[in-house]
Amino acid sequence: MAMVGEAFLSASIEVLLDRIVSGYVLRLIKGKKLEPVLLKKLKPTLMSVKAVLDDAENKQITNPSVKSWTDELRDAVYDAEDLLDEISTEALRNKIEPEYQTTAMKKVSSFLSSSNPFKDGMQSKLEEILGRLDYLLNQKQILGLKENYKGEKAFQRRPATSLVDESDVYGRDDEKEEIMKLLDPQNLSENQIAVVPIVGMGWLGKTTLVQLIYNDPRVDKWFDRKAWVCVSEEFDAFNVTKTILEEMKCSCDGNQNLNQLQLKLKEQLSGKKYLIILDDVWNKNYFHWKELASHFTSGAKNSKIIVTTRDENVAAIMRNNVPTYRLDVLSDDDCWKLFAKHAFDALGGLLRCKPDANEWKKILHSNFWDIPNDATNILPVLTLSYHYLPSHLKLCFAYCSIFPKDYEFEKEELIQLWMAEGLLELPKDNGDLEERGTKYFKDLRLRSFFQQSKGKKSCFVMHDLISDLAKSVTGEFICRLEGSGGGSCVITERTRHLSNVQEEYDVRQKFQSLAKAKGLRTFLNTKPVWYCSFVSDVLMHDLMVKSSLRVLSLAEYRNIKNFPEDIGNLKHLRNLNLSRTKIKKLPNSLCTLYNLQALKLRGCRDLDELPRDMERLINMLYLDIKGTKLARMPEEMGRLKDLQIVTDFVLGCQTGSRINELGKLKHLRGRLSISGLKNVASAMDAKDANLKDKVDLKKLKLRWGKDDDIDGDSRHDREVLEQLEPHTNLEHLVIQSYKGTRFPEWVGHSSFSNIVSLGLHDCEFCISLPPFGQLSSLNSLSISGLSGVLIVGDEFYGNGQASTKPFQSLEMLSFKNMAEWEEWYCWSDDAFPLLQELSIRDCPKLTKSLPKHLPCLKKLEIEDCEKLGGFLPTAPSILELELQKCKALQLEPLACGLRELDIDYSDMDNSVLEQMLQRCTLLEKLCLSGSLPMVKHVNIWGCEDLKFISAASEGSHHQHLHYLDIRFCQNLISFQIEDGLSVTSLTRLWLFSCGSLKSLPEQMQSVFPSLEVLEIDDCPEIERVPKEGLPSKLKEIRISWSDKLIENLIRKREWSLHTLPSLTSLNIWDSEVEMECFPDEHLLPSSLTSLDISSLRNLKSLGYKGFQHLTSLCNLSIYNCPKLQSMPPNMLPPSLSRLCIKNCPSLKEHCEKDKGKDWANISHIPVIVIDEQVII
Repeated sequence: MAMVGEAFLSASIEVLLDRIVSGYVLRLIKGKKLEPVLLKKLKPTLMSVKAVLDDAENKQITNPSVKSWTDELRDAVYDAEDLLDEISTEALRNKIEPEYQTTAMKKVSSFLSSSNPFKDGMQSKLEEILGRLDYLLNQKQILGLKENYKGEKAFQRRPATSLVDESDVYGRDDEKEEIMKLLDPQNLSENQIAVVPIVGMGWLGKTTLVQLIYNDPRVDKWFDRKAWVCVSEEFDAFNVTKTILEEMKCSCDGNQNLNQLQLKLKEQLSGKKYLIILDDVWNKNYFHWKELASHFTSGAKNSKIIVTTRDENVAAIMRNNVPTYRLDVLSDDDCWKLFAKHAFDALGGLLRCKPDANEWKKILHSNFWDIPNDATNILPVLTLSYHYLPSHLKLCFAYCSIFPKDYEFEKEELIQLWMAEGLLELPKDNGDLEERGTKYFKDLRLRSFFQQSKGKKSCFVMHDLISDLAKSVTGEFICRLEGSGGGSCVITERTRHLSNVQEEYDVRQKFQSLAKAKGLRTFLNTKPVWYCSFVSDVLMHDLMVKSSLRVLSLAEYRNIKNFPEDIGNLKHLRNLNLSRTKIKKLPNSLCTLYNLQALKLRGCRDLDELPRDMERLINMLYLDIKGTKLARMPEEMGRLKDLQIVTDFVLGCQTGSRINELGKLKHLRGRLSISGLKNVASAMDAKDANLKDKVDLKKLKLRWGKDDDIDGDSRHDREVLEQLEPHTNLEHLVIQSYKGTRFPEWVGHSSFSNIVSLGLHDCEFCISLPPFGQLSSLNSLSISGLSGVLIVGDEFYGNGQASTKPFQSLEMLSFKNMAEWEEWYCWSDDAFPLLQELSIRDCPKLTKSLPKHLPCLKKLEIEDCEKLGGFLPTAPSILELELQKCKALQLEPLACGLRELDIDYSDMDNSVLEQMLQRCTLLEKLCLSGSLPMVKHVNIWGCEDLKFISAASEGSHHQHLHYLDIRFCQNLISFQIEDGLSVTSLTRLWLFSCGSLKSLPEQMQSVFPSLEVLEIDDCPEIERVPKEGLPSKLKEIRISWSDKLIENLIRKREWSLHTLPSLTSLNIWDSEVEMECFPDEHLLPSSLTSLDISSLRNLKSLGYKGFQHLTSLCNLSIYNCPKLQSMPPNMLPPSLSRLCIKNCPSLKEHCEKDKGKDWANISHIPVIVIDEQVII
């Protein structure tokens, strides 16, 4: 729906007009670096253009010339924004650089500025933009565009009535019944009237749902009066009141005023129980609603009003004591039913009128299928939500079209992108940009433009229809590159923002059109599917010339190791993300990017220092260096006074910023880690960090030194920690490698009532734990490496002083690597009332004793606690239990709800095991060496006495088995499976290090008919496959360290792999078998897409005939084959998209780019990886 793009354009012009009169522009004019005449002309020109946009919005739907005019205008507005940004950047440079210049440098600078090349460049650009705008303004007469057009909007919604065809409704039965329960007379309301708000995005079915409710026969029994009003955008109390009266069969003569109508309504409702539907409400004026609602109070108690709206703010204003009902999207099945009903009915109606087969063919090949979504009635409904957004939210929402569909984004990520694009700046307002962004985000979420992700709770998504709406707003100005060829994305000269959905290998072809986007502002990598990605070197070169870039994200590219000096040319850059790259050093030219707001280097494990002049980046707000190996911070970090987030502040031994620099960073918020606290010279320096006054700090990690540091001053460390007391608003705290013997009083003090998670790690000299039991909000507690603690006693709970239950909110508790811990005193059965997970690992001296009763415990892990005796806690809610190396425990029958049990390596009598499991009828996963109940996932590990695995056809417990994993069973000889048995659900079988196993199960094809993955590792005695052959559904086979089996495969060809129609992946690793050539002709099936051969030490050549028919092969990996000399003499299959060669010295030489004798045979492959070199 391109028309909404003009609303976006109008909003852009409003912002641009504000920037023209901003302070930095006026300062440059006063400094004679900019002529005022042209800028004065720019403002009225833009205002004249803006005056005709409303008319253009309507006419461009049917007039392509008007659509072209608006696109050209939008392009010119972008250029004008870039020009003003250049002006502001020049002003910023003039402010910062003189502070760092010597006297001689200032004289040179003064001489050079006299010619003022900046002024000349700006003048010419401004003249060119004004010329374009004047030209477009002159076109308005030709196009018939009128100023200040107030015609009817083309996308106004038709009012909905109460009528509904229930045969067209799918998937709302549950929702309907939930709301009917609220209307039921037995559900008594505290208020005279109960208002039930239903909130959801447009086109989700809110109106349909209330139509179903309104027409339900129960409503007529429960209510004396009912009325339906479609309120829509304009909240008119007169019309609403009049409609309610007419719905109640009360005539209105048309001459009555609002007061008379409302008196009449009050009379009609008096003493009557009523239901009123207010559909599609947009009004957010509280007083308008109160004025209308005051006349509803004359009705009988338990009357109900149902309100449907897209906006949570509307719901908040109108509801009283009933919580908002949020309508979710339909399930996939219901969506398909709805689509099938309408799409096929429509198409069937068309074809019914065309009895001739040729007419049907014409319809099949017609342009009908190319009609965009704009022609449907789905997006026009959604455009109402967009149309009524204020200008600043229009711009923020439109930018979201950069995200691919179903992309999960974090609120902070999006706010930082808005900030980089300047969408959060307001004239004459120096307020907090992040707070403003948070408000904008909340406003859009409340209006149902964003939804919380069902996967990651910290993330949000846009519904597909909302994503389509955003894309329709921005058109070609925002592009999304998807797939190796870029997908359907078309990069043009007008493209300003570009997102890239990363592939494992982003090849040169994907970015071949990037050069067209000369004014590109955003290059954003969205999170890849792959664990890591690699990119063509061409991309970096192409991006360094994009001087308008504001956002540059190259995150996740593992072959980026160096960054060019000419990064300093990207003067407009605000947001740079190099997270999880292999970058080793950043050029100091980065410190001339004075607009830079966010620098993200998370997970850059090879990065050991930041540029020396970081203090010049005075606009820096976010610095993420978590997961780097920095040894120190650069000098004078305290000059970055606006810094809000610094994930890690690293204190060097003698150089770099000291801890007192943190005291100058008064706006720190969110999370902060301070590393290298062993280098703090004095406690007074720590006090100067002033953590206690940082009220917005939520997460704090204090780390003294590396885990292997054994030196330390206990008293000094305690004094330092005492001065690092944070504000009581803190929510998450970690203290690591602290060398003190006791913790300061503030650690565990009850005043820290907001603490929800806490960790103490490797504080090896501490002899007692703080009173964490009195932290009222503590949800998660992790304690590890406190080897000085012998007893956990009363002090842990708060010395009995707390009036409430100790650990009243704790849900997760973990103890690990407590080498000297001997006793745990649980003095009260009231402790841990909500504990759900308890983990105790590597506590070899712990003898007693576990809490007796944990009513909410769901997961219990005990490992390497050989001396721990007594009983397990009474835990009726237990779902997962893991017991390893804790044989002193006394075991009793487990709760019937147990789902997973892991007792590997436990020395246990079978009768004890049977007694434990006698009530466990819901067990799904079992890791042990005994019998197999009704489980889905079985691990059998380290069972030295196990010789046979048998299975009978009696019973059905094996029918649930999906995954069978057998490892380290050195005496296992064979499978004994009764004839007629079929384990129909097994999809994966893994045999590892079973040295005596001689064969796979006979009749494997019929026993495991659904097997998809077969992995055999280190089973040297297996030499043959079943005579019947392998299961036909096999997709993946992996074999290693099993020479007899590999020889059988290659030489005797008894495996008959070529008969497996579904096989797509074959891995053969680690073999000493003599082999001249692999693979032989027709050894492998044509369905194969991936072939991985590794450590075949005697392989000498690759058989070209064996590759000729592999027409689906995409990936070929060859590792550690020292005798392999060359590639096949003929070209490899054209389907091959990736070739990886590693540790094959002779083959590497023959495949060297442009030089090796085999290069011609492989040069057509898009991605070639030879050792560490990626050729794309």
